[in-house]
Amino acid sequence: MQKDIVKRLIFFVRVSPALTVLGMMASTSVVHAQEQAASSAERLPEIVVSGSRSESNRFDVPAAIDVVPLNGFTAQSPLVNLSEVLSAVPGIQIRERQNYAQDLQVSIRGFGTRSTFGVRGVRILVDGIPATMPDGQGQSSNASLASASRIEVLRGPMAQLYGNAAGGVLQVFTKDTPVKPEASFSLGAGSDNQRVLGVAVGGGSDTLGGTLDVTQFSTDGYRDHSATRRTTVNAKVVARPSSDTKVTAIFNSIDQPLSQDPLGLTRADFQMNPRQVTPRAMTFDTRKTITQQQAGLVLEQRLSSSDVLNARVYGGERTVFQTLAFPGDALVQAGGVIDLDRGYGGLGLDWRHETQVNGLPLNWTLGMEVDALSERRRGFVNDNGVQGALRRDEKNKARSTDVFAQADWTFAPQWRAIAGVRLSRVRMVVDDDYVVRNPDPSLDNPDDSGKVVYTQTSPVVGLVWHARDNINLYANLGQGFETPTLAELAYRTNGTGPNLGLRASTSTQAEIGAKIRQGRHLLDVAVFHSRSKNEIVQEQSQFGRAIFQNVNGVERRGAEASWRSEWNNQLSTSLAYTWLDARFRQAFNSSNGVTDAGNRLPGAPQHSLYTELQYRWQNAVTAAVEMRADSKVYVDDINSDAASGYAVINLRAGYSFDAGAARMMLFGRIDNVFDRSYAGSVVVNESNQRFFEPAPGRRLYIGVRTQF
Repeated sequence: MQKDIVKRLIFFVRVSPALTVLGMMASTSVVHAQEQAASSAERLPEIVVSGSRSESNRFDVPAAIDVVPLNGFTAQSPLVNLSEVLSAVPGIQIRERQNYAQDLQVSIRGFGTRSTFGVRGVRILVDGIPATMPDGQGQSSNASLASASRIEVLRGPMAQLYGNAAGGVLQVFTKDTPVKPEASFSLGAGSDNQRVLGVAVGGGSDTLGGTLDVTQFSTDGYRDHSATRRTTVNAKVVARPSSDTKVTAIFNSIDQPLSQDPLGLTRADFQMNPRQVTPRAMTFDTRKTITQQQAGLVLEQRLSSSDVLNARVYGGERTVFQTLAFPGDALVQAGGVIDLDRGYGGLGLDWRHETQVNGLPLNWTLGMEVDALSERRRGFVNDNGVQGALRRDEKNKARSTDVFAQADWTFAPQWRAIAGVRLSRVRMVVDDDYVVRNPDPSLDNPDDSGKVVYTQTSPVVGLVWHARDNINLYANLGQGFETPTLAELAYRTNGTGPNLGLRASTSTQAEIGAKIRQGRHLLDVAVFHSRSKNEIVQEQSQFGRAIFQNVNGVERRGAEASWRSEWNNQLSTSLAYTWLDARFRQAFNSSNGVTDAGNRLPGAPQHSLYTELQYRWQNAVTAAVEMRADSKVYVDDINSDAASGYAVINLRAGYSFDAGAARMMLFGRIDNVFDRSYAGSVVVNESNQRFFEPAPGRRLYIGVRTQF
């Protein structure tokens, strides 16, 4: 631990030229902001966040955390994917794959880049309920953006207090229940026959209220064989039987009966026709069907003026039927059709206490969480899109048990310290029911049942110096871990059955940063460094089986800067920049070849930039121009190829007005105005060289919303 700390201090002393540029940007921006604000006493609004596991002002938290407010009525976007609303947050990459059979690609500071489906390395929570399972795999589709009020993105060491796979934390919060009855209706249409229809109702009183939101989304897809239909339901009921008690009940469901999978394209096919579908996708009718229902109950009970108790309990079920692009008919193969039934649930409890030492605040939190899942996973032969003979039959279980403690102490008027520790235990069990005995032992499929337990202690410390009322400087250091998911444990080399020898990855992360605000201007700058042991990387991929191994010496370092300004009541700008240097520092072998020391992590651009200029006129008309740019992205560990860098321009506009008792909002947007051709995402380490997932060309979307 001490050796790791010394290494990180050396890194921060050897500040790279890129960080020097950021420092110059910070100082220049502050001077400019002071000049702009000299004639105005107005300030950006204070934002309360829960990123440090207790509510605090975002500006004062010693961590890189951003809050994106959402308004389902005024948003000039379809509100279908998280990628629509998080572009202005540095450090996070959300790539819309134009493939709803595989979900979004989400990574934070290079954690989560290896995922070819689902979300790994980043914890997702919706209203405090995990959308990340105990094994570390999550889904971003749990979040209903139409009914959300804000999204918090926590990056760096402080995220480790959330446990397994917390390379970063993404939290979505549903809007509060209205006191007066209200209803809204939304309708939108766009390119590729995209359709969005939404209905929401809500109302209540000071003691009981609720909201219900239903959204239907469908599209034919930018590419052939990429059509999708999805219905989401999100309901929330809040009861306040007393001033000290708040009970929140949450229910959401997803019904996705169709999501065709066009697969990735080779470079030659991508350059020839990015809209085309891989022929194997048609042969095997690659697609996915998803249904999910989840319910939860959250209690906030004030015990005294100094003590608050929070409790949550939740449960749900998820079913997935998926056809892959191969038959999977060999005895040692697990089939080309996946039939998955999963039940999951959990509970959590934490106690927050507020006190004072020498007249200054000292707050601490104690808590525990238990989360579990149980799944029935079966695999069948894919007979040209039709379910065939059984090739896999397992009952898998995962359970995580965590206890944590955190202290938040203002030990001097200008100094605040946060320290925390989390003890985690993750247990995974595979119960193999597919056993085949044969006179020829080479044709046996034996009982591959087994279990594995991972334990980890994750300490975190942070310090913030309130240099001035408008300047905070902070630093923090922490350790975290990421277990293999059940899907990554599924196969091993030289035999059938799970890879129970795969170890959990551990990382030590450090961060320093500054938060500066002056009137209507806010500037955040952070530099970070992380080094991982036993990083989980792909060893080989064949016959539809991805086999993973552990390697050491994976390093992620970089810098982030964001600048948000309200120049006046009409004009606002925002900028977010990320420099990420994510590399393998030690060489290793895989079926693709030798990964040399110094190779970059695939799926992680070195440079990312987002800028936005928005103009408002008489609180009725809003118009904005957006620019998003990424540098090239390598497609595999051996860096054999890369998706080229790109820059795209988007335009949007909206007009709100009253129509009798209703409030109306008309809006439209044009994405990729100049019709650039580029790969929006890559399939990392794809064994058939089908790395490239094309982004759409120029797209148009128009919509109308009515609120009563």
